[in-house]
Amino acid sequence: MRLDKLLANMGFGTRKDVKKLIKQKAVTVDDIVVKDVGLQVDPEKQAVVIFGERVTYEPMIYLLMNKPAGVISATEDNYDRTVIDLLEPYHRHFEPFPVGRLDKDTEGFLLITNDGQLTHNLLSPKKHVPKVYYAKIAGEVTEQHIALFEQGVVIDDGYETKPAKLTILQSGDVSEIELEISEGKFHQVKRMFKAIGTEVTYLKRLSMGPLQLGNELALGEYRELTADEVLQLQERP
Repeated sequence: MRLDKLLANMGFGTRKDVKKLIKQKAVTVDDIVVKDVGLQVDPEKQAVVIFGERVTYEPMIYLLMNKPAGVISATEDNYDRTVIDLLEPYHRHFEPFPVGRLDKDTEGFLLITNDGQLTHNLLSPKKHVPKVYYAKIAGEVTEQHIALFEQGVVIDDGYETKPAKLTILQSGDVSEIELEISEGKFHQVKRMFKAIGTEVTYLKRLSMGPLQLGNELALGEYRELTADEVLQLQERP
């Protein structure tokens, strides 16, 4: 594996960041200072060290994608493109999977990893991991709805959702809102607004837990999480 790919994959920043580390003579392989970012290394047999600390190789990847509409959150499908189809062959090699699901027509924040334990922790109802969505709503959303969502909304199958934080950005015939929920029932956001007599016409997830999508990724683009971001996810209670 190329050294820059290895270190980027292990959370030491982008390949540009790795180049800076090598220019600083901070990286050694088998006690030899590395000068070539493209050096081929075997992380399971060779000692890769940064600033005196050995890099422990774990074949885990953590990706953040800005999911586009029309692509499904699955590892494979006979009819539609999946989020895995959008990955480079190098990342597909690790056999990652999406953390939870976004509807086919929903855009935004999607984690993709091969870390099963982290996935379980993020999706477990007991963990109450918050997720924030932006939506456009056909119909007027009012202050009354804020209070209703705070209490929990009874959706079409009789289930009462956990308290949710509704923020109205614009109210009118077409309303714009942000909604924070801590669970992930099937089509939950759409069903919550349907329960109050409105309809979601556009939906985008903005964040999950401590991480936010931001504006750096175009639709369909993705990036590797930094070591600090992975640590934030792992350290959640």
